[in-house]
Amino acid sequence: MVRSGSSSVPSRRHLATSPFKRSAEPDIPSFALNDRVSHQTYGLGRVVNEESAAVTVDFGDATHRIVSPFHKLERL
Repeated sequence: MVRSGSSSVPSRRHLATSPFKRSAEPDIPSFALNDRVSHQTYGLGRVVNEESAAVTVDFGDATHRIVSPFHKLERL
């Protein structure tokens, strides 16, 4: 049987009586306007726009929209 649609597996419900620990929610940082940031690829920049799942950063020579989670982005 072949399923069409999303190939991701839905998360399983955690039972209260389970001896296993619940998986931790990832801590996704939030950024505010004018925050100074550093990106591993683009270098130093400043946040010029924030959305619920992305930020737009001005790196001087280019502006990039970076989506969450922000693995390569760090607040200074």
